This record gives sequence, C-alpha cells and structure tokens, in this order.
Amino acid sequence: MAAEGDAFLRARGRTLTAFRQDDEYQWKGPFYFIQGADPQFGLMKAWAVGDTSNGDDEWGEEIKLAEQAVQAINKLKPKPKFFVLCGDLIHGMPGTQWRKDQEQDLKNVLKNTDQDIPLVFVSGNHDIGNTPTRETIDNYCKNWGDDYFSFWVGGVFFLVLNSQLYFDSSKCPELKQAQDVWLNEQLAVAEKQKCKHIIVFQHIPLFLRKPDEDHDYFNLEKSVRQEIMEKFHKAGIKAVFSGHYHRNAGGSYRGLEMVVSSAIGCQLGEDTHGLRVVVVTDEKIVHRYYSLNELSSQGIEKELLDMLAKQN
Repeated sequence: MAAEGDAFLRARGRTLTAFRQDDEYQWKGPFYFIQGADPQFGLMKAWAVGDTSNGDDEWGEEIKLAEQAVQAINKLKPKPKFFVLCGDLIHGMPGTQWRKDQEQDLKNVLKNTDQDIPLVFVSGNHDIGNTPTRETIDNYCKNWGDDYFSFWVGGVFFLVLNSQLYFDSSKCPELKQAQDVWLNEQLAVAEKQKCKHIIVFQHIPLFLRKPDEDHDYFNLEKSVRQEIMEKFHKAGIKAVFSGHYHRNAGGSYRGLEMVVSSAIGCQLGEDTHGLRVVVVTDEKIVHRYYSLNELSSQGIEKELLDMLAKQN
C-alpha cells in the first residue's frame, strides 16, 4: 500500500506535502491540531528495570497507549488539522538493538490514524542521538521525513526545528549552520506574508518554567536559549510546543509562550499519559492537556468547541 509509506514521509524539501501552500496562506477561521510527545517505545520497561541503555527490549505497554491515542484522535469531531508528535518516537538510540523493531511497531500503530489527519514528526534526542551526526540525521529522514521544515495551515505559519542541533552539534556543525540560515529565511518569509500567527515545534524545551533557569538535560544551554528566545520574540512567534520532559510544564518570555507537554508513553512525574488539544483563533492560541482516557471517553470540552464554531 503506497499511501502507508507516504504518510511517514510527507516532510520533504523542507516543507510538508500534506498541505498545498498556495491554498493555506489565507486565514479561514479557527481550527485546532493535536500535539503529542514521547511515545518512546521501550522506555517504560527500561525505566522500570533501571537500565535506560539496554532495558528497552519490551514495549507492549507503549503500543497500547499509542493505539489509544490514535483511536481517541480518530473519534474527534470536527477533525483536527493535523497530529504532531514532538520527538522521541522510540527509545532505542541510533545503532541499538531494538530500534528497528520499535520504529516498525510505532508505524504499525500510526498508520491507522485517519488519512485526513496528516502526521507531523519532530526529531528528538532518541531519534537522532544526543550528539547527532550527519548519518544519524540522514537515517531519521529516511524513516520520518525532513528533520526541519515549515508549512502553512489556514494563514498560520508552522516551523518544525531540530532542537538537537542546538543542544550539541559538535559532530555536525555545518548542519546546525544550515538550519540557522534556513530559519532566518523562513522568518523573513513569514514577515512578508503577514501570517496570523507563527508556531514552533521542537523536542527540547527552550526552558521548563523560567527563561533564566539553569541549564540541565531537559532544556537548552542559557546563551543558546537566550539567542533563540530573542530571535523568536522579534519574529513575533506566539508559542513553542515541545516534549522531552515527560511532564507538563511551561512559562513565557516577552509574549512568547513555552509549552511543555507530557508524554504519550512513560511518565516521569505526576501527569497522565495524554495529548494536548491546541485551538488557534484569530487572536490567540488556547491549549489544554487531556489524559488519553479523558479524550477517548469525553472528547474536547464545550468551551474549546465553541471557539472553533466562531467564524471570524
């Protein structure tokens, strides 16, 4: 079935082929999308046995959770414009034993997503390695499409970034430089097109709660962070959506909202396995995190549905 493979490779040529750009420059009224993060097939077992390097030889639990997520999304009315997965699709790092099987099992679940709901993939550290190389990034792109790209939906400009290049690009500095040049070009295009909003997706949060918090594994180094935050602020970017933390968090910097969503898979805090519903209106971006059980059984709450029903 040709379409099955295509569903995973829609990010090509630094854009998303699921949407015809010329049709999407104009604002057409409120819409919503679904954000998920860290299905990370294999981490639950690895975390339970205390061996995050080699303990990822089972992922039946994650398969069930990912299936529940897809079933919940498929039931939603109206349909979301797309479903974005913000990285750590699987746990096995590049070159590890179970990686290919984890990827295939995830694809077997995701291929059941309603074909009218495009899948958008963001690369995480487990997808391309903590210190990525040209080879690990190329391998990711063969499986999931481009590691960074942009697309338009209903007058809103979306940017998908490879945040690992900001975390550690020591083995591929030229690739970080290429993303930087591309990003500046994209922000110039957005300014010219007068888009309604600009929204960014990346795996690693800029920060978890405060823009000046100390650097650790779960955020970006302070000087790198400051430079990106300032660039995003000047460009008028409204929100950055990420994962990586396996807990819900977030904060803001000069009008830029940093949204950190917990995982579909393994939880490292008090949150539940879940997805974030993001409603985009003429004036603002409103979002709420739902547990998979809640979204499956009750769907989207009336307050958000009412926002979607208002035509600008």
